[in-house]
Amino acid sequence: MRYAGNNIKLMVDNMMINYTDAGPEEAPVIICIHGFPLNMSMWDKQVSVLIEHFRVITYDIRGHGGSDVGNEAFSIDLFVADLIGFMNVLNLDKVSLCGLSMGGYIALKAIEGFPARFEALVLCDTTCMADSPEAKEKRMKAVESIIQHGVAQYADASIKNFFPQDSFTTSPEIITSVREMIMKTSELSLCSTLLALSSRRETCTKIADIQVPVLILVGSNDVITPLSAATFMHDNITKSTLQVIDHAGHLSNMENPEEFNRHLKLFFNSVYADHLKISQGGDSSILRELRYKLNMLLSFRSI
Repeated sequence: MRYAGNNIKLMVDNMMINYTDAGPEEAPVIICIHGFPLNMSMWDKQVSVLIEHFRVITYDIRGHGGSDVGNEAFSIDLFVADLIGFMNVLNLDKVSLCGLSMGGYIALKAIEGFPARFEALVLCDTTCMADSPEAKEKRMKAVESIIQHGVAQYADASIKNFFPQDSFTTSPEIITSVREMIMKTSELSLCSTLLALSSRRETCTKIADIQVPVLILVGSNDVITPLSAATFMHDNITKSTLQVIDHAGHLSNMENPEEFNRHLKLFFNSVYADHLKISQGGDSSILRELRYKLNMLLSFRSI
């Protein structure tokens, strides 16, 4: 039985997951996976434009937002197990995934282990590469800082990396909302997730096996997972499209939602073109046929 709405609580393998479920009952399902150290609210501007034609589910990864921490050591594999368990409890056999940063790590690992469960991927500001020794050391120093100085100092350092400098003047409300998300995450969850991210394994050697359509989005000013990382994935995933989001850093979906959402809608409209034709009562008009062909061309063009 489906429970549509916001901040729904669901038991998955003895852990409470907090999620939102919106959109038509029989529509294709898109699950959005947030980045670290944020929560599902980062997807609000995407949910609002997708729910006309799609069922969109966002959820808080364990230890983030309103989801429980649980009793196990955090890892990307554990986060994937949570995702699959979540899908099973909701009776979702196949879905599409949209993951940003850490959400992308989870999406790539999920399709590696469970390829039959996914119909399409959107990989946003993420990478298939494992942490370099320098990146691991940086995460360990962040753990030490959180333990010694608390969350506030870590939050301030994080947002400086997430956003280009001009965003602090042009988009102060986004900066504030992201800082609030970080501040609401416990020290335990922050440190546990940092350790999980530093120990994750690469997925680059497996991405050539991905057989579903993939959209890769990256902010033009992303310094955490830059264009080079996105280009590598695009070059090695056969059915992939790469789009660069202008005037955006690491959180491209929040910084430039108009451009981000345009690519997102075109992609899913193409992936689920047959469903949209049926739900709209047929597609016999010349105008709809032209619109469909245009969407296909725009969605799958490469840069």
